[in-house]
Amino acid sequence: MILHQRNCARVWLVVVAAIGALVAIFTAPPPAAAQETVRIALPTKTYFPTIIAETALRQKLFEKENLKAELTVYRGGAEAFEAVAAGAADITLGSCAIVAAGITKGVKTKAISGSGLGYNGWYLMVKAGSKITSVSDLAGKKVGITSAGSASDLLAKWTVADKKVNFTSVPLGGGGLVPNLLSGNVDAIVLYSPLSFKVLQDKSARVLIDYGKEVPQHLSGVWVASDKLIADKPALIQKVNNALFGAMASLKSNRTEAIKLIAEIDEISPQVAEAELDGNILKLSSTGEMKAVWVERALDLAKLIGMKDLAPASEVYTTKFMPVPTKP
Repeated sequence: MILHQRNCARVWLVVVAAIGALVAIFTAPPPAAAQETVRIALPTKTYFPTIIAETALRQKLFEKENLKAELTVYRGGAEAFEAVAAGAADITLGSCAIVAAGITKGVKTKAISGSGLGYNGWYLMVKAGSKITSVSDLAGKKVGITSAGSASDLLAKWTVADKKVNFTSVPLGGGGLVPNLLSGNVDAIVLYSPLSFKVLQDKSARVLIDYGKEVPQHLSGVWVASDKLIADKPALIQKVNNALFGAMASLKSNRTEAIKLIAEIDEISPQVAEAELDGNILKLSSTGEMKAVWVERALDLAKLIGMKDLAPASEVYTTKFMPVPTKP
């Protein structure tokens, strides 16, 4: 009898343990899905796409979308776009024109969200002590740009077409523009913010053209991905947009924190960071919206400066991935 009771007790303990194990299995939270890696090509270090992507990274917005973001800085917009075209990167910030030109050459990419609606903070600049006082004085001179096919190249060509002046564009990379201007290696540069705000504040350069005021408004900056990535991983595209525009929302809603972040990311003073926030970041798109008329205007501008064989506007962008901003 005692042996029988002991056996029953053992059986009962086994049953209880089995039930407990089953309960643990069915009530435990599902295992976390492995993070997907997204490689983001940034046109240059001290430029607004870097501020947005770095903010998303530092505020763990990519992580909240279950993404591991790898940020790589290139010498200019053309090189960053080429990285996406070659499969070395997944996302970059480019122009409607570079997307349209690439499509006709077999480089299949699309704009997945809109960012810039004009060239705010972009200027044609000369050294403070330069004898050049007007754009016409640049005839036969050298003007620094980041790289061929970049936004700075587009603006240089727009200047030639609109102002009826001929000069030589010299690719210098983003980091080479200001040093080469100040050393006299070039006569003028097409410069973007916040570097433009920095040289204005320290009075080392002055403005010949404010492109934000003179160039007709259009969709000047778009986040870009390859058609293959869009087709193969649409959920990843949506998550990237969510994180990037979560960063935009954060930068626009918290002024003090935004100035601190911009100063840290771009390694600039708080005063220059504040100018970048007011003169550029606050004017960027908060929604990622892209309209056909904005894209068409961007392509019209590209044609005006001599770009040919551009794909139609309808092939340049997709509105399937409207951002749902990730919250910090």
